[in-house]
Amino acid sequence: MEAVKLEIRCPQMVNGIGLEPDPDWSFKSLLLELDSLEKKLNLSSSVSLPFAKTKSREIYGEKGTKRSSNAFVMRVSDEEFEDSEGENEKVRDRDLVKAARFNCNEFYFSSSDDDSDDQPCLDVQTLMNEVGLVESALYELTHEHQLGVKEEIRNTISALETDLMNESEKSSSAHTKVEKYREARREVERKFDVQYQRRVAEGLDNHLTAVQRDHELKSQIEERKIRSDAAHEEAKRREKALQEERLRQEKAKAEAELQAKLKAEEANRAALEAERIAAKEAAEKEAAKSSKANTSEVPQTEASGGPNATSSRVENDKTNKSELAGNMLRAAESALKLERERLQKLKELEEINQSLRSSSNQNFDRTGRLIGRLIRQISGNKDKVSTQASELVKIFNNPHCPQTISIAYFAQKVVSNCESPSHSAFACAHVIVLVTSQFPQAMDLVLAEIHRACIYTVPKHISYTKSAFESKEAYWKVIGYKEDDGKIESTTDYLVRLESYMKLYGALVQTEVAGCQNVHGLKEGWAWLARFLNALPANMYTAVALYAFLQMAGFALFRKYRSQFMKMLNFISENFLNALRSQDDPDLRPITSKIQCYLEDKLFLQEPEGRTLHSSLLSNNMAPESDYHGPYHQQSRHFY
Repeated sequence: MEAVKLEIRCPQMVNGIGLEPDPDWSFKSLLLELDSLEKKLNLSSSVSLPFAKTKSREIYGEKGTKRSSNAFVMRVSDEEFEDSEGENEKVRDRDLVKAARFNCNEFYFSSSDDDSDDQPCLDVQTLMNEVGLVESALYELTHEHQLGVKEEIRNTISALETDLMNESEKSSSAHTKVEKYREARREVERKFDVQYQRRVAEGLDNHLTAVQRDHELKSQIEERKIRSDAAHEEAKRREKALQEERLRQEKAKAEAELQAKLKAEEANRAALEAERIAAKEAAEKEAAKSSKANTSEVPQTEASGGPNATSSRVENDKTNKSELAGNMLRAAESALKLERERLQKLKELEEINQSLRSSSNQNFDRTGRLIGRLIRQISGNKDKVSTQASELVKIFNNPHCPQTISIAYFAQKVVSNCESPSHSAFACAHVIVLVTSQFPQAMDLVLAEIHRACIYTVPKHISYTKSAFESKEAYWKVIGYKEDDGKIESTTDYLVRLESYMKLYGALVQTEVAGCQNVHGLKEGWAWLARFLNALPANMYTAVALYAFLQMAGFALFRKYRSQFMKMLNFISENFLNALRSQDDPDLRPITSKIQCYLEDKLFLQEPEGRTLHSSLLSNNMAPESDYHGPYHQQSRHFY
């Protein structure tokens, strides 16, 4: 077999790197050359390569044993070369590694007759060595690259696991810290709660101790007060006994004086009667003598009318004066009768009080000032009203001041308080009802004081006539105008006072207190309205009085009498208002408009402000809705 010499020519440049193929390179030299090439490539690249080598290559066998990097020489024949080449192809197919190949520009075979005989096997061996080294190097590079990638993956996974464990430890540590902080906060709060409860307990103990001490002190004070009151009551009882004895003696003395006075008056009346009888007899005798002696004078006497004519003129004068008084005074007879009875009771009470004051050295003005202060302090508060009424009842029961004097002071102050700007009519009416429910005799005295202050509370009206009054001022004084330093108050001021008195009266008749009887209630208010519309004329004074009364009592009257009250309102609309309009007086227009608005807007359906007393915490001023929305009924001219 003829030896063949193979010659491989490689290119001078591969990827910009010059190569000088040396067939005698050892495997170690080839690895060093490859390392140098990789370093040059890494240095020349501006981007860092992901799998740059950091250590030199090492060759391992198929079983993992480290192999030597020294060069080796292999001699094969043509058949062995072919067999070896087939095995290498099988290995490559098994490892799935694609080996790079040298790309040579020219492969040519040249035969030399000179050295064909000397080196037939050397060239083939050299070629096989070079091919095997290249393939082995490529395989090792690929394997090393895979190992490096796996190592980096393992390192990355290990680093991630380490980071995960660190984060888990940090989270567990933070959770532990939070739990510890929470426990610490619970402990602190528990301590604070214990301290707070301890303070509360101490404060409660201190408070209870103070309350107990106060109770003991109050008990001691009460005991001393009881002993003092007992001693005081004993002293008062003795003083009262002495006073009663003195009063009894004074009363006996007064009765004796009164009997003597009555006897003297009886004697005087008897003497006067005897004188009158004697004068009458003397006159008759004188008349008989003169009739016999002077028969010619009879016609003259008859012409002049004689005694019978004189008597007739006197009787006519009395009749004329009675008719004149009847035309001046406009009121129902029943109302005038009640007024006379109440004023008589007031007069008798004043006489008794005057006698008590004159017979006693005690000054009762302090009681009057106390009652006045209590009445001025009355407000629309329910508790305040109850308190003031209780205080007034205590004063009435005070043995140091006679009850008649206390009641007289009460009647005077409660009426005079109407003129106060802060006066509350409904609250004052509640106090009157609460007091008079325990002292019924006080109601007539209060009404007498109201009648004395305002004649329209009777109701009655006095008309002006020149024949009856010397001047307008005299008339104004009769109907209630006040005089100050010789000057009569203005009509505006008088109407303001008249309105305040009528509001008190209207509030009084409609006041209802649970557990108490109003002896002058809605029945009397209905009677007042009927007497007013039947007897009184329509003018400025009566219009103001009527409007004030309806404002205060109209709501309660409607709730009780319903249709009958609507008849009253219809009569006011068609008669009283028309009478006011017919006078064509500009001063009457404001009050006429007010009454008309009250009727047209049905203000009697709304509870007046202040009627319901409010408590200390909440106002209960709520007007209940009425179920009446019908038209007015037909007029009725007489209601009482």
